Amino acid sequence: MINYGKQNINQDDIDAVVDVLKSDFLTQGPKVPEFEDALKKYCNVGYVKVVSNATAALHLAYLAIGLKPGDLVWTSPNTFVSTANAAIFCGANVDFVDIDPRTYNISIECLREKLIHAKRNNQLPKIVAPVHFAGQSCEMKDIWELSQEYGFSIVEDASHALGGEYLQEKVGNCEFSDIAVFSFHPVKMITTGEGGAIATNSKELDAKIDLLRSHGITKDEKKFFNEADGKWYYEQQALGFNYRLTEIQAALGISQLKRLDSFVSKRQEIASFYSNNLPESIVPFQHPDTSSSWHLFVIQTDNRKEVFQKLLDHGIQTQVHYIPVNSQPYYARESLKNSKYFYEKCLSLPIFFDLTNEEREKVVKTFFDD
Repeated sequence: MINYGKQNINQDDIDAVVDVLKSDFLTQGPKVPEFEDALKKYCNVGYVKVVSNATAALHLAYLAIGLKPGDLVWTSPNTFVSTANAAIFCGANVDFVDIDPRTYNISIECLREKLIHAKRNNQLPKIVAPVHFAGQSCEMKDIWELSQEYGFSIVEDASHALGGEYLQEKVGNCEFSDIAVFSFHPVKMITTGEGGAIATNSKELDAKIDLLRSHGITKDEKKFFNEADGKWYYEQQALGFNYRLTEIQAALGISQLKRLDSFVSKRQEIASFYSNNLPESIVPFQHPDTSSSWHLFVIQTDNRKEVFQKLLDHGIQTQVHYIPVNSQPYYARESLKNSKYFYEKCLSLPIFFDLTNEEREKVVKTFFDD
């Protein structure tokens, strides 16, 4: 079976994990800050904190910005449910902005129209969370300009987009956002098994995230409210969570990050092959301001069920990304035209580092077999 996505683990990864297993620290040791520093340098951003998964990253990002019960978060319906769920965890309300029919990302036109209407009704969002679907960045400069006019904060859900670029800069540099979050799930650009990261240029936001990811506890005597009883002393200063990443995961992440550019390059090569050998009408559009990391290669086909089954019969796994969040029974919001149309036709083809030339050729050939 050719999977739609798969991690690449080499001997260096294994050795890095074994070294930690033989060390004194399995959690809260030196590898976590080392991984954070490596991500910070890669994304050219001021601060990075790693956490247990991307859902935790979104939750902490929203809390750090100050999201509270009754506030409103807007996001794309074309995402995994965690982008919206993390706002619900904060007691906030969620609404959805339709997607651009070309990029499958949040539509700038729809966002602008929704903001105009929301301002008239005094229902502006506290946070807008654009999602970089499939690895292609949203049009962040336009979103940032709207944030300056309408007063909302921006959390980039960049779970798909580590290694991608926008305006020739790495996704995650936060030039046009308050925070960006990444995922290290096995099918993402690099993996730590499970894991996530939160990037920001704000020292204040980073400090809040650092506190909240570990039970709201600090051991930094410079931040204590009370005088320390001794070197064992710590203080819980907020109601936080156990969202820490382990040393084992961080070691794997450090090793994986060294190969990120080669991972992206291979995915770009596969995407180019598909684009050049499949009908132009079904392949995804790429905005000229972006360079996708190609977490996913998503086609649109009028007969998805038949194509899905045909590929499966030939030993090729595909997937659907995503069922629109607004259509899920839990949310049950009104249908959005572009998102609904996209969902009815979308299908993700296999794309991952170890996909061979023979396998990608088989994928294309199957489209043209009777």
